[in-house]
Amino acid sequence: MSEAQKTNLASSIKNILKYINEDPTREGLVNTPDRYAKALQFLTSGYEKDPKKVLNGAIFEEVYDQMVVVKDIELFSLCEHHMLPFFGKAHLAYIPNGRIVGLSKVARMVDVFARRLQVQERLTTQIAETLSSLLQPRGIGVVIEAKHLCMMMRGVEKQNSSMITSAMLGEFRENEATRKEFLSLINI
Repeated sequence: MSEAQKTNLASSIKNILKYINEDPTREGLVNTPDRYAKALQFLTSGYEKDPKKVLNGAIFEEVYDQMVVVKDIELFSLCEHHMLPFFGKAHLAYIPNGRIVGLSKVARMVDVFARRLQVQERLTTQIAETLSSLLQPRGIGVVIEAKHLCMMMRGVEKQNSSMITSAMLGEFRENEATRKEFLSLINI
């Protein structure tokens, strides 16, 4: 985001404060437009990142044919419908086909997609399809569990609700035993 874009965003936020009957010159709000513009830039920084480049240099040739599971990857995103946060954990597994990926890069790739305006269903699919494309594993499974503030704070106001989505590709879709093993390892 350029400086001009940040300035325009902060100006828009100042107008939003006026529209909700707040005084943007009030002491506690004077710097809020700039702070919020900066926060929004961070929360949507995934648009500026290429997931392929995030994994670049961290894909290794390796003879390993058992399931690799990475669970409890914290994620924070913004619902594209209300621009309110949703947060939770991503769990993923893959069965290598001669290639493995560095562990920290998996978490970084989750962040690339989470730091965009999202729906959980698309986020789950994007992670699975991108890893599948880059690693070409025998199979991949992704499960995301999240709580959505758009459902907790407004609308139906159900604080204890959560959403679980999954994307299963290759052996995880085709082989029930593989899928069950993955789900049992992540305790779902």
